[in-house]
Amino acid sequence: MNFSIDKQTQDELNLMGKFRQGSVYHLFSRVKTQGGERLLEQMFRQPLTSHQEINTRSSIFRSFGEAAVVFPFDPQQVSLMREFLDAGSSKSAGRILVNAVVKKTMASLTRDTAYKKNLRGLQAAIVTLNKCHSFLGSLQTINAPFSERVKEISQLLSGKELTAIRDTDIYRALPLKKLVSFNYILKVKFSREMENILHFIHETDVYISVSDTARQKEFGYATAFPAENNLLDATGLRHPCIDAAIGNNIKMDSSSNILFLTGANMAGKSTLMKSVGIGMYLAHMGFPVAATKMEFSVREGLYSSINVADNIGLGYSHFYAEVVRVKQAADATAGGKRLMLLFDELFKGTNVKDAYDGTLAVTQGFAEYRECLFIVSTHIIEVGEALNERHNIRFVYMPTVMEGHKPRYTYRLKEGITEDRQGMMIIANEGILEMLNEEASGQ
Repeated sequence: MNFSIDKQTQDELNLMGKFRQGSVYHLFSRVKTQGGERLLEQMFRQPLTSHQEINTRSSIFRSFGEAAVVFPFDPQQVSLMREFLDAGSSKSAGRILVNAVVKKTMASLTRDTAYKKNLRGLQAAIVTLNKCHSFLGSLQTINAPFSERVKEISQLLSGKELTAIRDTDIYRALPLKKLVSFNYILKVKFSREMENILHFIHETDVYISVSDTARQKEFGYATAFPAENNLLDATGLRHPCIDAAIGNNIKMDSSSNILFLTGANMAGKSTLMKSVGIGMYLAHMGFPVAATKMEFSVREGLYSSINVADNIGLGYSHFYAEVVRVKQAADATAGGKRLMLLFDELFKGTNVKDAYDGTLAVTQGFAEYRECLFIVSTHIIEVGEALNERHNIRFVYMPTVMEGHKPRYTYRLKEGITEDRQGMMIIANEGILEMLNEEASGQ
């Protein structure tokens, strides 16, 4: 079973993009090897849907963080080893010998660099294998199941033939016969083992870089439960990409599976919803989360409607684009999947009366699906009052504190429905009405 998430949700939560400033991927992208980068991207694009697999990966990250493991490999040497192995080789030792003689002859007669490149690649492989063998000692405190991985790689590197290669002095001239033998062993006889060792290096690259980020940012680790539990319980959950972000406690389950969120504009509703969405996504990857504590039931997908834009190409207005988005969410929900769904300011592209009726009807409809978790936000507080009789809806709000005529936002969640209505006060504080009056009187 694959975790379902569409591009709009990815974009709204700013999940992907190595070079996209402020993205979640950019936050964790501290890997040093190309293979580590590919593995990191794979993890981002393929969240896990088994609570056992999630907890296993999470425990590995936690162990690396607690051990404060340092990545010992030279990325350039790892890259040269990769190129050396990718260069391929004949399955026959005799053919390898002939090729080596030809390359060496060409190197002495011309400026051909193939022989020297092969030699540098072999040297890089020997250096990297020795680094890996030494590195295994620093991983003895890493818990199972990664301890089994350490044992597996240790046994590989301790074999007779690889030990002989590791013991080679790379600073002394290597006889052609030995060069041929080493090429055959590494590229042919032990080709799968070499791929396994390189993958191990890339794995540790990811585990170290991600756990370092968690330690520096003071992130925690989530615990996954089966989907049937229908649970989200987070303490101090915050947006991971915002420095000094305010954390909030979020609790949802089958008896309270809808969080109805109200608050003034700029009070922090959208950021809170993004924090929940990002936290759930990272938790399904087994990655550290920006929370003190988090427990959750595995979802089959994540769906958001936060920054819906019009679509000129399809002729959609802002409002119609919102309607289409809600229809897509309704289809996914009605399909029986256990989802997390986030709706921010439903139907803000139409008049207040239609927005009220639409938000009320959609929320009532979603309330029937107890296997999903929903967060619905609005600044139309009358909708919340009309939903009071629904026992599975929990009402929360982001408060605004008035200091004279200036609003201050605490970004701390409170129980209930807000009474805040500061829109006109903010307009007045910006002096818009005075500007218009002055312009009118000057004409």
